[in-house]
This record gives sequence, C-alpha cells and structure tokens, in this order.
Amino acid sequence: MIGHLAHAAGAPCPTFVLDAARLPREETALLGHLTEARRYLTSAGGAHVLKIALVEPSAHPMFDLDYRFVQALPGAPDRFDLRGSCGHSALASVVAAARSGMLPRLVPGARVRVRVRNNGDSVVCEVDRAERDEAGFTVTFVQPRPVPFAELLPTGGTRTVLEADGRRVEVSMVASANTYVFVDARSLQVPDEAALFAAGGDLLRRLESLRAAAAELLGWPPGGAFPKIAAVLPGAGGGIAARALTVPGWHPALALTGAVCLGTAARIPGTVPWRITREADAGDGPLDITTPGGRTAVTAVVSLPGASAVSPPGAADGDGALLWSSVAGKHVTFQGSFALAPLSHLQFEEVAQCLALSGAG
Repeated sequence: MIGHLAHAAGAPCPTFVLDAARLPREETALLGHLTEARRYLTSAGGAHVLKIALVEPSAHPMFDLDYRFVQALPGAPDRFDLRGSCGHSALASVVAAARSGMLPRLVPGARVRVRVRNNGDSVVCEVDRAERDEAGFTVTFVQPRPVPFAELLPTGGTRTVLEADGRRVEVSMVASANTYVFVDARSLQVPDEAALFAAGGDLLRRLESLRAAAAELLGWPPGGAFPKIAAVLPGAGGGIAARALTVPGWHPALALTGAVCLGTAARIPGTVPWRITREADAGDGPLDITTPGGRTAVTAVVSLPGASAVSPPGAADGDGALLWSSVAGKHVTFQGSFALAPLSHLQFEEVAQCLALSGAG
C-alpha cells in the first residue's frame, strides 16, 4: 500500500494520507491496520506524524472526495481519536489525492468539494495557486442549511462554568468544524498578548485541565484529543489573539478548524470571543486572528431575524444562524510517497484481483 505525506502550513505535523478503499471498513480491523502503520512510521523516524487521513473518491454526486480524519495519540501506537476533524489534514488530503491520480490535477480556480465523514461537514477547497509540490487554497465550510446558533452550543448556553484544579472558570463551548472551548486568558491571570504567547507549562497544564473537564461534561474521554481548547484575549494590533493546544502540547499557530470555530463564536452574541471582539472593536467584517505562528483572517457569515448578515451588539443569546465560514491564504506542501511495508498485502490483494479479471476471458 502506498502512503503519502503532505504538510499544511500552520499544522503541527504532516498528514499521512491513505486510500480508504484499500482499508477495512470495520473500525476494529481498521485501527489494527493503522496501528501497524504507526509502528512502521515510528521505526522509520516518523513518530511525530500524528495526523492520518483516509480518502477516496466520493460516491455522492455533490462531492469529489470523501475524507476521514484519524488523530493518533501519543503514548502507544494503538491510541487514536476518531471523534473530530482537521482542516489542515483535509487540505493535505486534496493535494495527496491529486498527486496520486484520485483527483484531477490541481489548477488555479478549481474547486474540490470534500465530504468530512467524521462530522458531516462540507468543505470547498478552491485552488488559488498550484505548483509541482505546493498549492494555495481558500477554504470554505459550507452549511447545507442555516444552522441555528443554539445547535452550535453543546451545553445549550453561550457561557459555561467549568471546575478544574479546584477553580471555577467561565468558558464558551462552540461546535463549528470542531468543538472548541474558548476561555478569556485574563481569567487565567494572563494579562495581554505578549504574556499569552510567552506562557509556558503552568498555563499549558491549566488549559489541559479545563479541556479534560469539558470532555467529561460532554461525555467524551478526558484523555482524547477533543474538544479542543484555546485561550483568547484582545490582540495587541486589533482583532483577537489566540493560543491553542494540540496533541501533545502547544499548537504552533491555530488549527484551520479552530480559526473557523473562533470566527463563528465571535458572531454568536454572548460568547467569550464575541465579548472580546466587541471590547477590541474588531467590527463585523473578517476577524483578524493573531497566533504565535502569525496572523490569519476568517469570515463567518451569519443571518439574524430581521437584521443584516452580522450580529448586532443587542442581539439576544442564541438568535441567528450560521451560513458559511471561509479562510484564505492556506498553503500545502507535498512531501512524497512511499510503500507502507506492513500493509503491502492490501496492495497485493488488489493486484491479484486485477490479474484474475484479466484472465477471466
């Protein structure tokens, strides 16, 4: 079996892309094969590769590619979390699928429609730039229908109090692209952007404890990768500053799904990000997000009853609906392909079937 590596700029590691059609559909058997693949990667120096994407041409007429994300967890090769998605890995999958012939060659202006099998998301990846081993994209998370704000709030409210390490902290939990926990960094004694980006192990451990408390509240394993968490506060140069966790520590920037979720949360009146963007006078256009890895901007378009497509300060909690969210300026580098020795029998089975058909006449 052939594996492909592609790295989206801003992601903590490359994504290992595999052909889903050549792997078992049943989950236990699938994870057994992925465990063998992780052992092989680790032996070859790839222990840092913790993102796996399973892709195949979509049978659905509205999509080009079916994509399933698997988060590999540290500690043992058989530890995985299948609960959430990864936008950077979706982009890496598009590039790898085009290089392998699963998709047509990428050209500027082309749009690849991706169906996320983890959570049902619809993602449109528009090619802005295409070179031999690199591509640039604008990514849009499209909703099949307007999604009421109430459906984006897993706890039923715009703010929730979590208890961790003997302290009570107010957060907002929002589910858009992925489920995120957003906490005002100032409530954790982090006064400004410089302090947030310079913070070390103490803040990391507090955020990990809050994330575990949120997982337990949702009925999810506290040792998994989801929900995600990010500390936010007004940006020094405007907009909002964010610092997020990933597996197994600080994220170098912010996940693509994190930018989408943060942009959505900032449009829902009453949430922690909404209050911060109002304090920072960020306006109702694209939201500028500053991270330790640089700046990005996200546009989240919403509708409100009897109002324009942006959320007015006086709107009641839960009013309105999300239409779509978009992030531009994303870049992916294709790093190469190689034979995956532990799964070579899967390729052999396909060759044998092909030869059997060729001799059937």
